[in-house]
Amino acid sequence: MGGMESHGHALVRALEQRGHAVTLFAAKGSDAPRLEAICPAPYEAIYPWTVWRGTPALDAYQRAAFASAWQGVRTGRFDVVHNNSLFPELIAWASRDGQAMVSSQHVPPFARMKQAVSAAFGDDRQQFTVTSHQQRALWTQGAASNLHVVHNGIDLAVWPDSARRGNRLLWFGRITPNKGLREAVAAAAQADVPLDIIGAIEDAEYHAEFVVPALGSAIRYLGHLSGAALRNHVAAARAVVVTPMWDEPFGLVAAEALACGVPVIAFDRGAMREVVGDCGAIVPAGDVAALAAAMLADYGTVAHRCRTRIEALFSVDRMIDGYERCYRRAISAAADFPAPEPAEASASSCASTAALLA
Repeated sequence: MGGMESHGHALVRALEQRGHAVTLFAAKGSDAPRLEAICPAPYEAIYPWTVWRGTPALDAYQRAAFASAWQGVRTGRFDVVHNNSLFPELIAWASRDGQAMVSSQHVPPFARMKQAVSAAFGDDRQQFTVTSHQQRALWTQGAASNLHVVHNGIDLAVWPDSARRGNRLLWFGRITPNKGLREAVAAAAQADVPLDIIGAIEDAEYHAEFVVPALGSAIRYLGHLSGAALRNHVAAARAVVVTPMWDEPFGLVAAEALACGVPVIAFDRGAMREVVGDCGAIVPAGDVAALAAAMLADYGTVAHRCRTRIEALFSVDRMIDGYERCYRRAISAAADFPAPEPAEASASSCASTAALLA
C-alpha cells in the first residue's frame, strides 16, 4: 500500500536475517512466515479513512484488531514487542502488563499519542523511537532517556544502484493532498519537463481535479505498480521529486531514490533536508516556481554521492542496530518488573534473545 507497509515488511525480513524469531500481528494478507492475522483485511479496504474517519465503526474495527493482537502478545510471552501502530492504548497496555516494548513513531505527534508517550517517559520498559532528529524536537524539548532517533533503513539489495538514466522525472507515493502532487504537476508544466507519476489514489477528487487535467505525453500517470516495476522506474529516472505539504517525519521515497543513485528534488519540509543532504536540491516548501527551476537543473555531478549516503546513514543494517539497542534496554528493564502470569503462556526465550542481542 505504501511506506509504512514497506517498512514493516523490511523490518520483519531484516530481523529474521539477524536470527530473531519474529511474529507479525497484522491484517490478513502479508507473506510474513509467522503472521497472526488480527483482522480480515486492512481497514482501508473496509472502512476507507476519507469516508469513515472518526466514526464509531472504524474505531471499533481498529480497537478489535489491536485487542486481538495484544491478547496474542500476552499469551505468547514475547521477549519484546515492536509496536509500529498508531494506536495509543497499546502503550498503556504494555505498561500495565510489564511488557518490554519499543514503539516507533512514524508520524508527527497527535494529541492522544503524545499524551501516551509522555506518560511513559522514564519507564525504561517502554522505549520509543522517532525517524529523524527533526521529529524528536516535536515530542519533547527536554531530556527523555527512553526516546531515541533511529532513522528508517533501506534494503540495499532490494533497491540496487543503477547507472541507467532517462530524461524523465518521477514522483511516486500516495496520491493525497499532504504529499503535494498538485504542486509537482504544476511545476513540471511550468518547467515544461516530462514527469511520470506512480502511486495509489487515496483521494479521488484531488486526483481528478489537479492531476487528470494535466495528463498527456509529458505528464503521465502510470498507476499503482508492484514493487519490482516501481523500482525499475525509479532506477531509470533523471531525478525523483518529493513534495511533502506536511512535516514529513522521514521520507522513504527520497531514501529509496538515493539508494538507486537517483538525485532528489524536494520541498524543505520535515526531515527532507536531513535525508537528502547534498544529493539533489531542497527548495522552499510549497514554492512551485522554485521547484520548476530545480527541475531544469543538471544533477549529474551529485549522482555518485546518492548511494554512498544511503550506505553510510540509512541502510537497513544501521536501522536494525538502532532497534536492537532499544530492545536490549526494554528487555533489561522489564526483567526487574514481575509481570502477571498470563493463562496458557508458552515458555519465554528471553535468555536466548539476550544472547543474540549481545
